Amino acid sequence: MAQIINGKLISQAIKDEVKQEVEALSGQGIMVTLAVVQVGNDPASTVYVNNKKKACEYTGIRSLSYTFPENAKQEELLSLIQELNSREDVNGILVQLPLPAHMDADSVIEAISPVKDVDGFHPQNVGALCIGKPGFVPCTPAGIIELLKRSGISIAGKECVVIGRSNIVGKPMALLLLRENGTVTIAHSRTEDLKTVAGRADILVAATGRAKMITSEYVKPGAAVIDVGMDRDENNKLCGDVDFDDVSRTAGAITPVPGGVGPMTIAMLMKNCLHAVRMQGKVDPARKKQEG
Repeated sequence: MAQIINGKLISQAIKDEVKQEVEALSGQGIMVTLAVVQVGNDPASTVYVNNKKKACEYTGIRSLSYTFPENAKQEELLSLIQELNSREDVNGILVQLPLPAHMDADSVIEAISPVKDVDGFHPQNVGALCIGKPGFVPCTPAGIIELLKRSGISIAGKECVVIGRSNIVGKPMALLLLRENGTVTIAHSRTEDLKTVAGRADILVAATGRAKMITSEYVKPGAAVIDVGMDRDENNKLCGDVDFDDVSRTAGAITPVPGGVGPMTIAMLMKNCLHAVRMQGKVDPARKKQEG
């Protein structure tokens, strides 16, 4: 039976670390602040936003909440973003996706200041990740790297396969694995003989968006399998892109759904809020060095 990678435990450890750092900054008179913006009342988005607020409360990060009706004009949203960009007391800005169909998500993301883009979606931060410069990294892929490292799973020199090529998970995931010296293949719906490609992986990241698509036929014995999916099965029960019961008999390590990757996304958002304070030059480097 595979090692179960417990995202709840690891995310809790990260939030505890963030909490300590937030307390230390508070002692310097620095209040870490995240502004969360939601448009409409999509039930899933509301759950995510509430979970982010709870994490802020736990870690001591101040949370500002802004809600627009579903039919709000894009200009109203952009106006708020500009206001938040200019506020010295706001370190991070997060606009909950998806946005209503009449809004252009790319324009909204690009309006957020790159040094406050704690989601890591701004083109400037994406470019920085590509060329190895400092910036924000999307929370889900960053969380997966932490899951692997804190579970004692080495990435360097390993064959890594990412199934999925989205801008939010697949592409940044591949870049982060490459940064950790993994040998990376990005596979997707057009990949020929996907089972063979996936079957080479020492580390397999599944972000297909299809419930239980990845069975043991795709998995090399002993591989680490990371399930990014959040789907519903035929009984409307929450599940991932990986057939957990089947794959857990072949894999060496595996993340469950729920309780695997999901909690890590919010933990890494909290970590990005701390990173924002440093990027904005709020922390005196000499003082930080003395304390460290």
